[in-house]
Amino acid sequence: MPSPAPRRFTFLAALRRFRGSRRGSAAVEFALVAPIFFALLFAIIETALMFFAGQVLETITQNSARVVLTGQAQSGSVTACAVSGVSSPCTQTTFKTYVCSQIPALFDCNSLYVDVSSFSSFSAVTLPSHINGSGNFDTSMGYSPGSSGDIVVVRLFYQWPLFVTGLGYNISNLSGSKRLLVATAAFKNEPYGP
Repeated sequence: MPSPAPRRFTFLAALRRFRGSRRGSAAVEFALVAPIFFALLFAIIETALMFFAGQVLETITQNSARVVLTGQAQSGSVTACAVSGVSSPCTQTTFKTYVCSQIPALFDCNSLYVDVSSFSSFSAVTLPSHINGSGNFDTSMGYSPGSSGDIVVVRLFYQWPLFVTGLGYNISNLSGSKRLLVATAAFKNEPYGP
């Protein structure tokens, strides 16, 4: 009996064999899909954390603005604004210290900026954006809590770092892959005492 002729190795035969074989197809499919899946997953997590941080910042702003609204910051009856145990009106530094006392571990107090402005009426309120044309954050802040019956705007700023900025997903509005979180409270001071 004659021996069968050896098959010649051709590219088409190898391609047919590769197409017919299903071993390892799950690993190849996962390798193709995994980077996109994980990038999407991390982008969702980062966006959720950023929105959560924004809500925490809003809560801190509302709680801190209450001491200005009721006149406690202006009269010095807030214990956090007392300097060396002596009751005195809040300054920008002591008010920031009061705000920082409410911040959870989510934020770094050194990166938090506090701006308090007072106006004579709601129509007179004008607020700068604090982001210049180059995408840099303008850190010049003021502290003017006003007096009884004044319109006051308390704003807290925080530069939130972003890590997932590739694949066309970039929600930064500052240079250096950061997002400026801004929380605002606008109100009319209560008619507190002199």
